[in-house]
Amino acid sequence: MIYLIYLIIFGFFLTALIGLFASWVDRKVTARVQYRVGPPVLQPLIDLVKLLGKETMVPKGASKFSFLAAPLLGLGSVILVSTILWFNCLNPQRTFIGDIIVVVYLLVLPSLSIIIGGFASANPLASIGSSREMKLVLSYELPFLLAILVPVIQGGFTLRLGEILTYQVQNGVILGSWSGFLAFLVILMCVQAKLALVPFDIPEAETEIVGGPLIEYSGTPLAVYKLMKNMLLFVLPFFIMILFMGGFRLSGAHWINGILKYLGLVALITVIRNTNPRVRIDQAMRFFWGPMTILAMMAVFLALKGL
Repeated sequence: MIYLIYLIIFGFFLTALIGLFASWVDRKVTARVQYRVGPPVLQPLIDLVKLLGKETMVPKGASKFSFLAAPLLGLGSVILVSTILWFNCLNPQRTFIGDIIVVVYLLVLPSLSIIIGGFASANPLASIGSSREMKLVLSYELPFLLAILVPVIQGGFTLRLGEILTYQVQNGVILGSWSGFLAFLVILMCVQAKLALVPFDIPEAETEIVGGPLIEYSGTPLAVYKLMKNMLLFVLPFFIMILFMGGFRLSGAHWINGILKYLGLVALITVIRNTNPRVRIDQAMRFFWGPMTILAMMAVFLALKGL
């Protein structure tokens, strides 16, 4: 019963609420940078409700099952990841071995769902976007995994997120070490790519391929994709918080500290988005397979040395 409560309340409702708020913060800050007023606080929710009331259209020649199932695959994986992360933060002693591996696998599924949806829509521009998304995933996953190894090593070669949190309570946040700082820089860039935000919004480049993989989506399936992306805007920074910044605790004044850490990460992601131009897919691949992978390997080496 407790797992069902975590799944529904924390994994879905609370994560969706925070994700929608984070989306508003991102859009509001972006608007201010561009000397615009920006949307009201309820605009992300209004957009979702509006899409839910629109007709769902399936393109002629599309694979109907894959086209409609892909958004559900992405949303379901995000809900499961969020549930695991919340459970680890609130009950670090009751986690299971290998939960960090499960989280890493589940975090691939949102990108995979976008790839499947794009190819299933039978649209040339959507196929181009899906192809770019596939290349981007293959680019950032290696440095992303290497960066995650740093807290695993520092936590005593553990595969439990709860033990990584316990280690940070006893020894200080991993971000405070040299290896943790380098790994944090790497994973921050990888998260930017996972969120498909500038400079890595290559798969959905509106000025080039008009939205990419989602070009044929409308109505409820598009609303599901939008909700998935909003929830990722909470889940991915939350994952970084657990790995490098001690997570989120409700005891005492720690919850205020957790909120400030999360808002700081969202602000950092928004600043990166608004201060960089979009790169080409070949430039992104060179960036992740080159400097980011080297930096991540250096972080792993330093972690093995205890630094």
